[in-house]
Amino acid sequence: MMDALLVSHALLWGLVLVLGGLVLVLARQVGVLHERIAPAGALALSSGPQVGEAAPTVPVTALDGSALEIGATHGEGRSTLLLFASPRCSICKGIVPTARRLAREFGVDLRVASDGPELEHERFVRDQRLDRSHYIVSQALGLAYQIPKLPYAVLIDSDGVLRAQGLVNTREHLESLFEAADLGVASIQDYLQLAEGGRA
Repeated sequence: MMDALLVSHALLWGLVLVLGGLVLVLARQVGVLHERIAPAGALALSSGPQVGEAAPTVPVTALDGSALEIGATHGEGRSTLLLFASPRCSICKGIVPTARRLAREFGVDLRVASDGPELEHERFVRDQRLDRSHYIVSQALGLAYQIPKLPYAVLIDSDGVLRAQGLVNTREHLESLFEAADLGVASIQDYLQLAEGGRA
């Protein structure tokens, strides 16, 4: 009886050690795959204004009634992150807090733009803890930037030049806009293509 118990115990320990070894091998493979996969940046879908061009200057009114001019030169030398979102879009509701945090981290002004009935925007601003003076309800703004899908973000520098844009479903997508602007490329995908071309 004792012999059978010792043998089964030894077999179980052997199985635990084998499984532990397999987990380590799999963890290493995941690390290798992670290194090989290129970062997925924000996907620019717009056929409108292109990166490097002057951003369309659009006079708008914020939700609090103050007048803004999106795309104009920023007097304080700050860039603007323009996030197109909708109160009805579940992904937008998740990306707005991330955009707020990144705007603080990178020292840029965040402007959230949408269109539709004003009542649902009031609720959205309250739920998302947004500043009413930074929230814009304007169909003309979306048309000027030719926004294809939501949530979509546009990074405009202090001189009114469009530096990066794209569909932003995750924090990584939003961060890629700042990275692309720093690298002086239209998108992370363009940068990776240039890097691959340089190696060839």
